Amino acid sequence: MTDTSRAVVRYLGGETGHRSFFGGTHSRTRVAMLALFIALGIVLTPLVGWPGLAAGALGCGITLVVTASTHRGSVVERRRASRRWRDRGRAGTRDFAPYTDEAWQQARDELAAARHGRLRGRRARTAQARRRLSALRVHPDGADGMGWLQHARGKPGIAWHAPAGEEDYLSATFSVSGQLRGIESTSVMSRAAEGWGHFLASRAPHSSLVGTVQTLTRVLPADNALQEFWVLNSLDDDTPADAVASYEEVLRLTGEDAMVQRHYITVSWPISQAFTDAASRLGEGRSGWRALMNQEIDATVRGLTEARLGHVEALTARQTAAVILHQQNPSRPIDSVSDADPAVLGVASHDEFSAHVVHGPAPDGAEGGGGVEWWHRTAAITANALVTAPRTQLWVLDLLIGNDLTFIRSVSFHIQLVPAAEAKAAARQDVVRDAAETLARREAGRISADDTEAAMSAANRRRSDLVSGSHHHGAAWLGYVTISVRGREELARASRQLEDTCSTSLGIERLDWLDSYQAAASGTTWPIGRGIAPGRRSLSARMYSRLAGRAQKGAMS
Repeated sequence: MTDTSRAVVRYLGGETGHRSFFGGTHSRTRVAMLALFIALGIVLTPLVGWPGLAAGALGCGITLVVTASTHRGSVVERRRASRRWRDRGRAGTRDFAPYTDEAWQQARDELAAARHGRLRGRRARTAQARRRLSALRVHPDGADGMGWLQHARGKPGIAWHAPAGEEDYLSATFSVSGQLRGIESTSVMSRAAEGWGHFLASRAPHSSLVGTVQTLTRVLPADNALQEFWVLNSLDDDTPADAVASYEEVLRLTGEDAMVQRHYITVSWPISQAFTDAASRLGEGRSGWRALMNQEIDATVRGLTEARLGHVEALTARQTAAVILHQQNPSRPIDSVSDADPAVLGVASHDEFSAHVVHGPAPDGAEGGGGVEWWHRTAAITANALVTAPRTQLWVLDLLIGNDLTFIRSVSFHIQLVPAAEAKAAARQDVVRDAAETLARREAGRISADDTEAAMSAANRRRSDLVSGSHHHGAAWLGYVTISVRGREELARASRQLEDTCSTSLGIERLDWLDSYQAAASGTTWPIGRGIAPGRRSLSARMYSRLAGRAQKGAMS
């Protein structure tokens, strides 16, 4: 066993964002509604007297009730999910079918026929034809707005993302063999953790072009195809039948209920002014972008290798597409690249409120042929759902190799890198606001709230880590888990098993199931860098960036 008594320990949990104007880490909805009703009360009180004050107070009270967080979310969140589900049903976006010219023309013909058909039932037929037309899309919801800057054979795949309402960015994916293999000492674990920390810290300063880093671990059943292939080519013709049967039994027993892990790192580069300035020095237009990205990819490979992540390889566009297709249809081998097309990333599917159901083709040679059906469900792991406690880098080990979890799953963590100056200013501000809230409670004769004490403790640790000369930087993170099974009942059972494992072994009090948009949620565990929004920058940080301006003409950097 590995001795973790002297492993690198860090405190996680307790806070999920910076403090709001009203103290604590309230949601934007709560802050906006409270501000609205307070302003309403201030305006109405001089005009109508106490009814105006009562209206403002009543509005604030209702706001606190409907935005209170529970183990099933708040009332506002549940209403929003129900409304989203109804809107998707009316728009026809619950279903997805890969776009082809033939399918589009057929759907258009069906819509025209429905409009000019018999009067009886025309509205229902027209609505159904429109839903079929809406289901035809180039990319699935989880990879909406995704294209390729570089997708040539044998070259690293560079994905170009333009999600609606978000900043454009480029991404590249790297396969790694992992830091720890077999029995390792505590010193090896510590060096591995420090190496990963150095990799992230070196990409956090303002001078770096990297925006986010995504780690992805795909947990899937063991594949004995290579062993079977070796046997077919190495078996002697005179081998006794009993020996062959015995070896087949060994392969069956070793592969039964055995799960293996495949690890990937996805790095994203926002297409910012700094990025385009740097690319313009290397070439015109997209040629400069590709040249800059190839330099960044080479530097990332070196950085991941120095971080002791084992064998590092930049995936091509076809390899990345093969991983995405496998995650939608696990019956398809994850390394099946020959028939993968980077332009076709989606598999026909439909959404249920709590599931993303994929209808994929059966693998070659499968009994009965036909197709297969896979049910997926995705949950988010947030910092405020974590019990504040000391944790090592192995704190998610039970989620990756737990014996109780025998279903296929993807575990992904998105890390938003924050420069030290911005992280230090935010930590200082959070400490001041938490201390002010604690002092106010004590002066009022009330006991300090546990969540305030935990948040202030976390903010103090952040401020201590970011002390000048530490070479540390800030980070915001968000985790996701996607489970994949064959049916509805299995999905419900796997969801309960996942919740039990997270609460008992990982200290995760609540999983945030992303119901009502599970198809889009599946993309958070694909190797494409989707799942975390850029953090809100303070006014001083925005002013500092404005003052920095663009690179001067003729400057080297």
